[in-house]
Amino acid sequence: MKTRIRDAAVAVVAVSAAVALADCGQGGGGGSGGGSDTRIGLLLPDATTARWETQDKPLIEKEIKELCDGCTVEHANAKGDVATQQQQVDSMITRGVDAMVLVAVDARSLGAAVQKAQQANIPVIAYDRLAEGPISGYVTFDGEEVGRLQGRALLQAMGDKSDGGQIVMMNGDPNDPNAIAFKKGALSVLSDKVKIGKAYDTPGWRAEVANMNMSSAISALGADNIDGVYAANDGLAAGSISALRANKVSPLPPVTGQDAELGAVRRIVAGDQYMTVYKPFAPEAKAGAAMAVAAARGESLNSIAKDSVRASTGKTVPAVLLTPVSVTAGTIKDTLVKEGVYTVPQICTPQLRAACERAGLTG
Repeated sequence: MKTRIRDAAVAVVAVSAAVALADCGQGGGGGSGGGSDTRIGLLLPDATTARWETQDKPLIEKEIKELCDGCTVEHANAKGDVATQQQQVDSMITRGVDAMVLVAVDARSLGAAVQKAQQANIPVIAYDRLAEGPISGYVTFDGEEVGRLQGRALLQAMGDKSDGGQIVMMNGDPNDPNAIAFKKGALSVLSDKVKIGKAYDTPGWRAEVANMNMSSAISALGADNIDGVYAANDGLAAGSISALRANKVSPLPPVTGQDAELGAVRRIVAGDQYMTVYKPFAPEAKAGAAMAVAAARGESLNSIAKDSVRASTGKTVPAVLLTPVSVTAGTIKDTLVKEGVYTVPQICTPQLRAACERAGLTG
């Protein structure tokens, strides 16, 4: 499905804190142009969201190796710290990598670092999040559609409470452009249907912050007055559900999610979480790897990227925009299991055997 992403805001904020540089993964020889010593930097934002290290990293590394046998990947994880990621970009520049794949901790604050990379003739592929500055390419999912999928699913799960019921919104990190898009998409579905009793932004996408905020919402609204919870991703869903249980809210209201984390899939089977959004990691990794290898070789990205977005610089850059998928208990088998993300034994722990049978997860 062809999608559109709104123009990025024009703002670059330079951050100058000094922190210890996180360890960068594999080393490689110095070289350029996609030859036998080509090096590609992979900069991930945090270890809080499971997908970065368990899904995206191995998939991107595998795709790069298949496309470029002589390429090596130098990996770094910022652990949620902007200054650390800025130093990691500087380190990649000093070491002379030929291209970077960047998932920005803070899209605005990384603009200056992206500018430095461009000045060093190192192309930057913004991965999943639209980093500011002169990026060379972008790959992501339609963020507003993610929010619309979550909003529609929540209304469906709320049943007769979907017209006039009260929800809590647990939005993502306000410094993540994707979180802004998720919220916009969700509100386009929810605003005229339900009352938003409380809404929170969650710095760093931290589950513990969502837990505290949900506890505050329960105190303010009352345990019996929450008919649904919009949680922007699975980590926030987990934190919210934990708070609901700790406050003895029963039955649990429907809760949304995103990223199809294994824990979330198990919660969906158990009935604790209503849905998640599956963003097929393999196509995203494949596109990101292909763009990085092409950029490292000095080749055009237009044959890989059929879409385009406007970067914060005002320049239109090649983009690959992918389509997300809503997953509920009844569709796990035909989506996540069918596509090999998880096996039935991985999902169906002994405690979930009966629930898995009800969901058609057998064999």
